[in-house]
Amino acid sequence: MRVVLLGRKPEIMMQLVAELKQATVEFAAGTSLNDRKVAFSEEVPSAVIMGAGLPLEVRLDVSRFVFEHSETTTVHMKDWSSGPSGMLPFVTGVVQGLLANQSVTNEDAGMRKRLRTPG
Repeated sequence: MRVVLLGRKPEIMMQLVAELKQATVEFAAGTSLNDRKVAFSEEVPSAVIMGAGLPLEVRLDVSRFVFEHSETTTVHMKDWSSGPSGMLPFVTGVVQGLLANQSVTNEDAGMRKRLRTPG
């Protein structure tokens, strides 16, 4: 699973990626619209998570780009009131939800395959 993190401050984004090391998730971080485009050109991510520090127009442009280029990527925007310290818990919660959903989806696909396979 690949998750793109976008925020206003590069140093916070790099620190966030360092704190989020997970074996099953690849994180790509950026601070600009071009970073988002590069992330999509390499591999369509499962999710794009944006910090509240990005200007509203940038967040809207990112959302528009994602929805125009993927039918599977989800978009998540952090609130302003939790501040920079709220980004790690927010991203962690989103990723845990995505991983749980992926697990359920994989189990459902396996069950459907077993039901279709003559025994």
